Formats: sequence, structure tokens, C-alpha cells
Amino acid sequence: MSTTVLHAPSVTSAMARDLVDAAIKAAEQTDQRFSIAVADSAGHLVAFARMDGAYLMSAQIAQDKAYTSAASRMTTDQWHGFIKDDAPLAMGATAGIDRLIAFGGGLPITVDGVVVGGIGVSGGHWSDDIKIAEAALAVIG
Repeated sequence: MSTTVLHAPSVTSAMARDLVDAAIKAAEQTDQRFSIAVADSAGHLVAFARMDGAYLMSAQIAQDKAYTSAASRMTTDQWHGFIKDDAPLAMGATAGIDRLIAFGGGLPITVDGVVVGGIGVSGGHWSDDIKIAEAALAVIG
């Protein structure tokens, strides 16, 4: 009997910490405070930080944004575009898919064309969250 095992590339804890550090560095250039989460390719939390003064709710939202982007291989703002004109899907997806976030701030982490995780940022307007997440991903190159 043969067994097939899949080996999914995933973000390392070192890379996850580098991404969180880069996000914090970018956030410190603003007057806002954020929570930053990095999930592995399966959506499990690898690294997290909540800056002093960040809203308490931002902690869970950032983690759910990281999960959504890792699990779906889409940015969280793409989810909004995907469901916004489909009322049954919009109602069912946001109510029925646990941890789904359909507004910006969650981005897949891609290395060599392969999604290896997700980063989620929360604390500002979703457009600000995206900017901090993109600044973090810039460290990958």
C-alpha cells in the first residue's frame, strides 16, 4: 500500500516575526496603533503583536484577516468584491463562514508564486490596514 503525503510550503516563525516587525516599523510612522497577525499556509497563527494603544477588537480582527487570506489565497478586500453584488452569497458567506473577513487588511504571503501564509492588520481604516500589510510584505522582496 502506498501513501501520498502533501508537503505544503509555509511561512517560518522567523519570517513571521520579520513581517510583524516590519509592520510595526511602518505603523510607527503613523499616528495609529495596529494589531498584526501572521498565519501559516493552513491559517494557523504563527506570530502576533498588538501595539500599545491598539483597539482590543483589532487583535481578533487581525488574526481573522490573516486566516482569511491564507485559507482562501485571496486578499480580504477581494472577498468584498467577490460577494458584494451577490446578495445570497454576501449574506451566507459573512454569516456562515467562520472567521471570514470581507474588507481590506488581509493579504496572502506569497514566495516564489506560492502562498505560504497570510498577514492581517487591523487598527485603522481598512485602507490604512492594507498599507501596513503591504509595507510588511515588502521585506520579502
